[in-house]
Amino acid sequence: MKDLVYLLSCAVNGTVPEAGRISALDLERLYRQAKFHTVRAAVSFALGSAGIHDKAFEEAGNKAVRKVVYFDIERGKLLAEFGRQGIWYMPLKGSVLKSLYPKTGMREMADNDILFDKTRQDDVKNIMISNGYKAEVVGKSNHDVYKKPPVLNFELHTGLFGESHDEKFCEYYREPMRLMQKDEGNEYGYHFSDNDFYVYMTAHEYKHFSGGGTGIRSLLDCYVYLKAKDGSLDFSYIEKQLETLGIADFEKKRRELALKVFADGDISGLNEDERELLRYYLHSGTYGTLENAMKKKIQKQRNKSGKRAKSEYIRNRLFPDMKTMSGSVHFVRGHKLLYPAGVVYRLFRGTFRNGRHIRSELRILKKYDNK
Repeated sequence: MKDLVYLLSCAVNGTVPEAGRISALDLERLYRQAKFHTVRAAVSFALGSAGIHDKAFEEAGNKAVRKVVYFDIERGKLLAEFGRQGIWYMPLKGSVLKSLYPKTGMREMADNDILFDKTRQDDVKNIMISNGYKAEVVGKSNHDVYKKPPVLNFELHTGLFGESHDEKFCEYYREPMRLMQKDEGNEYGYHFSDNDFYVYMTAHEYKHFSGGGTGIRSLLDCYVYLKAKDGSLDFSYIEKQLETLGIADFEKKRRELALKVFADGDISGLNEDERELLRYYLHSGTYGTLENAMKKKIQKQRNKSGKRAKSEYIRNRLFPDMKTMSGSVHFVRGHKLLYPAGVVYRLFRGTFRNGRHIRSELRILKKYDNK
């Protein structure tokens, strides 16, 4: 993983990798690691600057460039239609961060995230369908999912956090308009200030970090953002917001690690706590792992009920609380009497649609005892 970190540092800092550091690279292994973290394009740029041309990396890099350009064109068309119909909107996450990377396509994207006026959800659905998108998920959480082959994927958010997320996050972002600023020359487009975007990207990262985990790309995003906004961020304001959200300590450790790791790609000077934090990022991958998520849930249960941790985990999976059930089974939301039907539905859905996931859970559970 040292090579991966070093090459990512070179990519975002515009540094040509040293010949001695890359003369004996295992490119197949490096490719697997980069794919796990969705950073193949960035590594491809670094390798190319050093004169190393690998077919797999070059194809991934070229695909990322094409995809970003395609996304930009399509997003512009859709948001123009939002504006014509008087629907306010605000691009989120990777849609903003990608422009801060040194080169087009360096920051890979799986989807486009956009916050929009939730009172116009039906109108937005009509816009997406009329533009050839299939409505994969609508009205079941804080974001709707629309896809159009071969690669277009939009997550359109009615809220920044949903019912299943941390209550502090939900409350803080319940009325996001109070934090939003209007785009110049655009009546319906909005954006966060640099400070508030950093607060939000940190909260969003922590949501994943505290669950199944999040990979090295999140740490790289932090470094790129800090580098792009160098000297302009108001950390007295940022820290107050993060204290309200309960994640000020996480942000401080994440920020310090990002700056140390990617300033020059040298991790030899990290202390043990920093090494452990970096290992967690490196072992989590882009979207976290099931084992990370289960381990944290079991540990949380163990802190509450001691030896019953594993049995309580199983019970909670079969019979979740009403809040979790409402987020998982749409027809139960607001109808407590339908809870038993929700239990049966989840059981059959899990058996027939998510059998592999359940087998993985059972396999992971065997690693934990109730001592």
